[in-house]
Amino acid sequence: MRTTTVVVRIAGAALIAAAIIAQLARSIEVGAAREPVGTTLANFFSFFTIQANLLSIVSLVLAAIWLLRGGDSARIAVLRLCVATYMATTGVVYNLLLRGIELPQGQTVPWSNEVLHVVAPLLLVLDWLLAPGRRRVGWKAIGAVVAFPIVWAVYTLIRGPIAGWYPYPFLDPSLAPTGYASVAFYVVLIAVIIGGVGALLVLENRKRAPVAQ
Repeated sequence: MRTTTVVVRIAGAALIAAAIIAQLARSIEVGAAREPVGTTLANFFSFFTIQANLLSIVSLVLAAIWLLRGGDSARIAVLRLCVATYMATTGVVYNLLLRGIELPQGQTVPWSNEVLHVVAPLLLVLDWLLAPGRRRVGWKAIGAVVAFPIVWAVYTLIRGPIAGWYPYPFLDPSLAPTGYASVAFYVVLIAVIIGGVGALLVLENRKRAPVAQ
């Protein structure tokens, strides 16, 4: 089981990396005629989906290494919790709010899009639920879970007016029905989803993972 998990984690990290590279290449190609490459890169890596998937690669590789050494460390367990929460949220938000909407990163690579928004979220959540070598996490870990999305939201809302660009339509006050009020509603909604998903994953972990390893 441990060997299989290590192989799945490494293969999953490689698949996610390939999907990010494929979409980045397409975005650079499409954006070349309208903006500098630096702008395309800055916009591309400002997507929460891309950042969450990059964290997924790091999490999967580190978790694979630590599993070979015996199991999760305390920090790896918190990292895995954070990433599983972000990816679950990415899957939920995309499939409920964004599927079918053309996002402003250029033409989407279909298979890459499905990997980043469906396959990877499922993989990270299942990895959290089923992988061996789990360590029990405390409720305080939810603070770590919500910290990164808060920083990302602040960064996005500060950069948006400066760059004249937002990664998601529902964060652009000029497109929202009631401007910043609608944006605030969506930010709070996403925060509630992230906190709720994180709490559910912690609850599941505390029921099944050993108290100490």
